[in-house]
Amino acid sequence: MTPPDLPRNALAAPHEAVMAQGAVQAVCVGLAKPVNLGGRRLTSAIGKRTVDGPVAVYPLGLTGDEQADWSVHGGLQRAVYAYPAEHIPFWLAQRRLHGVPVQEGADSLAGDPALPPGCMGENLRITGLLEEQAWVGDTLHFIGSDCVLRITAPREPCDKFCAVMGFAEAARVMVREARCGFYLAVQSPGQLAAGMRFVVRPGSRGLSVAEAIRAKWAKHRL
Repeated sequence: MTPPDLPRNALAAPHEAVMAQGAVQAVCVGLAKPVNLGGRRLTSAIGKRTVDGPVAVYPLGLTGDEQADWSVHGGLQRAVYAYPAEHIPFWLAQRRLHGVPVQEGADSLAGDPALPPGCMGENLRITGLLEEQAWVGDTLHFIGSDCVLRITAPREPCDKFCAVMGFAEAARVMVREARCGFYLAVQSPGQLAAGMRFVVRPGSRGLSVAEAIRAKWAKHRL
C-alpha cells in the first residue's frame, strides 16, 4: 500500500522505487546586486536570504530569485540549486583550518550562524540527500506540493564562492571532496516551503552527482 503521505506526483510504476527521502531545511532567494568580493566589485546573487512561508517555483526558478551569471546558475536546466546541510560542519572546520574567523555555538546540521542558509548560493538547503545518493535524472517530489524538480548537474564553484568562504582554495576543496550540491530543472511547477519533506524517484541512474563532479576534477587535474 502506498503510504498516505506520499505525494501523488511521486507514485511510481511497479518497477520503480522511491530511493531516498529528505527535507527542505530552508528556502532561499536573492537578487543580483553589486558586491565587494575578494577586493573586487562584482555583480552577484550568491548571498541569498531565507523566505518564510511558501514560495512559487516556475520553470526558471523561484519567485524573487535572480542569478547574475547564467553560465553557472540559471536557465531551464539550472533553475534551482540545492545544497546538503550535512556539509556545513565540514566547511566550518575548513574555515577554521584556513584561519577564517567564524562564530561559535552551532549545535545542529544548520551549522554555525557564520554560514546561514543561502550563503552558499543555494535556493534549497536540504537534509537527507547527499551527492553520492543523488543521480542525474532523479526527480524530487515534495509532499504537499505539485512541485517536481529533476537533478541535472553538480555545481561547479567559481571564485565568488572562494570569496564568500574566505580562502582561495575553497572551490578546489568543494570539487575534490564532492561537496558541491546540485542543480535542478523544474519538471512541474508548484510551491516550496521550509519544513517540506520530499521523496526521490530514480531516473536512469547512469551518473551520480558525486561521479560527475569527480570526473570534472580529474579532467582539470590533467
